Amino acid sequence: MFYHLFVPLADDYQIFNLFRYITFRIGGATLTAMLIAFLVGPGMINWMRVKQGKGQPIRKDGPQSHIVEKAGTPTMGGLLILFSMVVSVLLWAPLNNPYIWIVLGVTVGFGLLGFYDDYLKVTKQTSDGVVGSLKLLFQFGIAFVAGAASVAVLQSSTGVDVDMATGLAIPFWGYILPLGFLVFPFAAVVIVGSSNAVNLTDGLDGLAIVPVMIAAGTFLLIAYLVGRADYAGYLGIIYVPGAGELTIICAAIIGAGLGFLWFNAPPAMIFMGDTGSLALGGTLGAMAVAIKHEIVLAIVGGLFVFEALSVMIQIASFKLTGKRVFKMAPVHHHFEQLGWKEPTIVIRFWIVAIILAMIGLSTLKLR
Repeated sequence: MFYHLFVPLADDYQIFNLFRYITFRIGGATLTAMLIAFLVGPGMINWMRVKQGKGQPIRKDGPQSHIVEKAGTPTMGGLLILFSMVVSVLLWAPLNNPYIWIVLGVTVGFGLLGFYDDYLKVTKQTSDGVVGSLKLLFQFGIAFVAGAASVAVLQSSTGVDVDMATGLAIPFWGYILPLGFLVFPFAAVVIVGSSNAVNLTDGLDGLAIVPVMIAAGTFLLIAYLVGRADYAGYLGIIYVPGAGELTIICAAIIGAGLGFLWFNAPPAMIFMGDTGSLALGGTLGAMAVAIKHEIVLAIVGGLFVFEALSVMIQIASFKLTGKRVFKMAPVHHHFEQLGWKEPTIVIRFWIVAIILAMIGLSTLKLR
């Protein structure tokens, strides 16, 4: 909104020229989202505490300490993140950029699904929400449309090789693997996989939100470079016209995440819930698809990948052999069972996320 309001005035009032620059709007989006979260957070938490009563039901098969320590904590804190993030993006991003609407569509769509899932859990006081098959069907439907839209926008851009729009960039080698029509289901898998991986990671206070912010910060830089023809050409990465504006979404995630972390820091006053985790994971996936860095997402979000793999390995091992590889899955619960304190697990996982982000960024130059 600000872009469309103030840029036309830049010729007459020089100060409004600032709104032309992505870097200025990145700062504005970060601060705006953070301030909204700080201002809205206390009232929203109190309202949810009253409305939800007993709060989020705690899994009976999870760590026993959680039943005592986390019982009664309200969930759906993702509403605080999404509200702060979406308002900030609408204020600071150019609203005629198709990538903004594609990624926001995934964010809102997955957020609504997560909200309904949380609502069922709270009202029924059970850890079971939306039926798994129905949840996946809804996710894949949104993800397929978003992936197809991203490819269509890139294909229609001037100066872009059509084959690149349907290709998969291989990090370090700089090779584009042609996917053809397989790019559509592949994009959907990336978005849905990212969404559910973040959802599985969200099990300890502050565990998911900081790695999400780290990934968002990494993709902020990548999106900026991908959206510049000069930088993309120099680095040998796919140039995606208009993708630079996705930095505003990344900045809003960071700002909203910082605001949420203020209330989610141990001991958490509110949980993110599926409302936040499904939406934020889907947003990162949609971002990676839009800027053609799907494999880099797997590196930067390696922590989320590890959490998801731990669940799949645990299920497969138990069904095939009757034995469990981990003491409990997802893997953060495994470390709890080993005797690690919750803050120790959370901070060490943050460190891992930072290391993986640096490795992901190195793919831009090491080719």
